[in-house]
Amino acid sequence: MRGPFGPVMSKYPSSDGGINGNNDIIKHNRKCKDLVFLVMFIAFWVAMIVNSSIGFNQGNPLRLNYGLDYKGNLCGEKHGDFDLRELELRYWLNPNQVYQTGLKDSKFQLSNARSICLMDCPIPSEDSLDWVCDYPEGDINLSLEHWKDRNYDYFADLTPQLRNTSLKLQGPCYPVIFPSVNVYWTCQFIARASNVSLTHWEEMGGVKVIEDIRIDKSIHRSINSRSSVLKRYVADVGKAWPVLLVCGGFLPLFLSIIWLLMIRHFVAGMPWITLILFNILVISVTMFYYLKAGWIGNDAVSPIIGEHDPYYHVSAREVNHLHAAAVLMTVLMIVAFLCSIAIARRILMATSVLKVAAKVIGEVQALIIFPVIPYTILVIFFMFWLSAGLHIFSSGSVVQNDCGANCCAFDLKSKKLSCNSCCGYNIHYSSHIAASIFFHLFGGYWATQFVIACSSTVIAGSVASYYWARDAEIQILPVFSSMKRLVQYSLGSIALGSLIVSFFESIRYILEAICRKTKQVTSYGHGGSWAGKTVMYCVRCIGWIIRCVNRNAYIMIAITGKGFFKSSEIATELIMSNIVRIGKVNVIGDVILFIGKLCVSLASALFAFLMLDTHKYKSAHNKISSPLFPVLVCWGFGYIVASLFFGVVEMSIDTIILSFCKDSDEHQGNAQYAPPLLIQTLNDQNEMQTLTQHIEE
Repeated sequence: MRGPFGPVMSKYPSSDGGINGNNDIIKHNRKCKDLVFLVMFIAFWVAMIVNSSIGFNQGNPLRLNYGLDYKGNLCGEKHGDFDLRELELRYWLNPNQVYQTGLKDSKFQLSNARSICLMDCPIPSEDSLDWVCDYPEGDINLSLEHWKDRNYDYFADLTPQLRNTSLKLQGPCYPVIFPSVNVYWTCQFIARASNVSLTHWEEMGGVKVIEDIRIDKSIHRSINSRSSVLKRYVADVGKAWPVLLVCGGFLPLFLSIIWLLMIRHFVAGMPWITLILFNILVISVTMFYYLKAGWIGNDAVSPIIGEHDPYYHVSAREVNHLHAAAVLMTVLMIVAFLCSIAIARRILMATSVLKVAAKVIGEVQALIIFPVIPYTILVIFFMFWLSAGLHIFSSGSVVQNDCGANCCAFDLKSKKLSCNSCCGYNIHYSSHIAASIFFHLFGGYWATQFVIACSSTVIAGSVASYYWARDAEIQILPVFSSMKRLVQYSLGSIALGSLIVSFFESIRYILEAICRKTKQVTSYGHGGSWAGKTVMYCVRCIGWIIRCVNRNAYIMIAITGKGFFKSSEIATELIMSNIVRIGKVNVIGDVILFIGKLCVSLASALFAFLMLDTHKYKSAHNKISSPLFPVLVCWGFGYIVASLFFGVVEMSIDTIILSFCKDSDEHQGNAQYAPPLLIQTLNDQNEMQTLTQHIEE
């Protein structure tokens, strides 16, 4: 009997004008397609390089962690008025100014309070009064190293005039009355003044120092602002680059190759192994989130760096985010367990489908090694992309605030007391930086989709060549032949396809954000509810479009050599015409492959947790604020790498099934080029579906 394939495929005959059902369907004359979009992709990459160059020129990742001192120097940086490489902690010298920033109606910002860069947060002395003085300059004949050795104190060397201004909290020296603790490279005051230090200060005739909880809350509010937290998250990714390289690059590469080899030699047991490992990994990752959130054990993340009073606790947004992540992982763990129970009944169907892919991989063994090429390209790209992203995100210029506040502070360099302005410094981010960041993110996603699409098309072309060639005609290197066809004719179509996928994914993220907003207005009546449902419907439609233009369009590009839109049209017609014939054959196999990708990415996340739990990332300047972002990045990279390698199996199954349908149609229902294993598998599926229908009846 004739299948529904004929009317579709007969519209696209081979180059000789006939439809002979042989390897000519792959080798027929081709022409370059969608060249305009290839030019767009190249132009986009030129713009990406220019955008990244601006970021490298204007950015400094140290700004994501460290603050500015009273001169506008960045703590921890050597390129300033002083070499501050060892002075990474920002400390506010005048506690009364910090108190003023905490007042409800005060216009005085914390960034305008006088701050300095130190190695350690000062602690009041138990039997005397300690001081922290400005950087030595002017008449203060001390080197910066000597100043650090003296614990930043040269009060004893001051003239009577400078001692008097210091007692008025006008510098150059300021008393250490409140203890402070290192919270994310900022010395946060503890609003409990040292009685000994305060007594000495009052005996010396110092001005009244206000003791109030506001000096604690003001700094704490600045540290926990959304912008500060986001900066620390981005900085964590930069600090944890060895973890990203190992757990986001090398580990998923190793695991993916092992999985492919096991599919090749142990296909019968792989679905069960994949399903069991998936549940174990989900539980393990969830437990790590519980550990870091502090709900299990005593290994919760702490915003305090270094040794501190164990009875002193500081809350942080990062801990709250880990709590939310732990709850989300708990929900995912329950859903994963229930889905595993539902899938277990159909494991045999997945096994039979995977046998077909194992047969193809065994015949075209280069398919196992080929993904290493796009993998290498993506590794190099992501190293550049992440580095450029850190610099773009931290680009800006240091400018003095226009605060309009007047206060007095002694300037050692000009040797006079200045009362005109006490405005501090901030990093000014221009309006175009947000657009630059979005452009960089979109470019990274487009480039990733482009590489994955190229890999999928090469695999599809290799498998199609294998199918349509008789045993004596199988090409020696079908993978390289497919790569050659891709480079010569189809790069424009791949650029267009990856652009459409990237564009619709970006739209989907925007619509999901809008949907979350609409949930807040559902209480206003049916209008808000209708708007939310409409947005969700749009999200689902976009998801359906993305699925339609993804793998099957690239398969038809590889087989027919047509442009992206024409290949999408062919693929859509084929899927709709053969939905009953190929639908159930592919669904379970795709689910198992998706779970396999999740296994690789979850293993990457689990090992990232283990690496980040070492002393290197829990202390000193390498301490990360939270494992959340590095783990998520490793999770994402692991999934991308797994997609490259698991794509060998996915594309093999899809390509060979579509080729089988075309073959059987052109030969009156008897596929002449189909491997016996494929015919047996499809027959087994039909028998299983018939049996299932009888049981349900």
